[in-house]
Amino acid sequence: MNNSSTSHFEVVQPGILTTFQDLGRYGHSHLGLTSGGPADKQAYLWANRLLNNLEHCPVLEVNFGGLKLIAKTATTIAVTGANTPLTINGVVKETWRSHQINCGDDIEFGYATIGCRTYLAVFEGFVVEPQFNSVSTVIRETIGGINGRALTAGDLLFYKPTPKQTLYALNAKDIPDYTDALIVQVVTGYQHASFDRVELAKFFSNEYQISDQCNRMGYRLTGPAIQSGISQMLSEGICKGAIQIPPDGQPIVLSVDRQTIGGYPKIGSVLSLDLDLVMQSSQGAKISFEPISIHYAHTLLHLAKAKYTETKPIKVAK
Repeated sequence: MNNSSTSHFEVVQPGILTTFQDLGRYGHSHLGLTSGGPADKQAYLWANRLLNNLEHCPVLEVNFGGLKLIAKTATTIAVTGANTPLTINGVVKETWRSHQINCGDDIEFGYATIGCRTYLAVFEGFVVEPQFNSVSTVIRETIGGINGRALTAGDLLFYKPTPKQTLYALNAKDIPDYTDALIVQVVTGYQHASFDRVELAKFFSNEYQISDQCNRMGYRLTGPAIQSGISQMLSEGICKGAIQIPPDGQPIVLSVDRQTIGGYPKIGSVLSLDLDLVMQSSQGAKISFEPISIHYAHTLLHLAKAKYTETKPIKVAK
């Protein structure tokens, strides 16, 4: 990474899969570039908000845990997302709040016990060179972050020099509840009509489990097989949250690192608010689906935005 700044963390242990993410890379699907961005957008937004950062500031997305950093310069961080043990110089610290970091401090993440993705933001965001207007790392495309890859030991993560900041925390009642039994709301799509009533009833009345094939690209589920009346179709653009039904009938929920086009029929699309929760689930978690209209989805999104805006972090002691 080319940067003249001397303010940085050194990566001692990179964790299982730790990448830089911002809000995502949009407007480049015609080039075959997917959006990327945070798997759990709400946790990402709160990590930046707890530092009064702009929404698009780059953060670290830590998958499952195992990250260890050494601070070479004082700064302020915020940690949100999965229930992941956090220690600073060996002292256990709370997440969903900000912390003052001094030069020489060790920051270490254990392994997530509830949820699977944690977000580490730094005051004013990490300094990363954008590609196609985003720093979001998509490993499959070798783009974003540090040479399009996950962090490795020895990497230097740059940030701006930081004066001491007021520290904030999210009230416990406002912290998302990550669970291994989700009821996911689905906006039915135009290919919904290719599934007969029996298949639709089967899909919306049964429970599915997340298989071992789950990552930022998408989650393959296991459960009652669903069949469409479409045997083949031309490839077309795919939105985040689309639920594809491949020939074996096992649904695939696509997420931020999805391919840009696909040729399987789609029964609908997961409400973005619920997709955040799905992406905090891991293998074995149970999911059931509930159909909603696009008008109701818009209402839910407006209400969630209003709640986010009205929810105020609380000041905390050091």
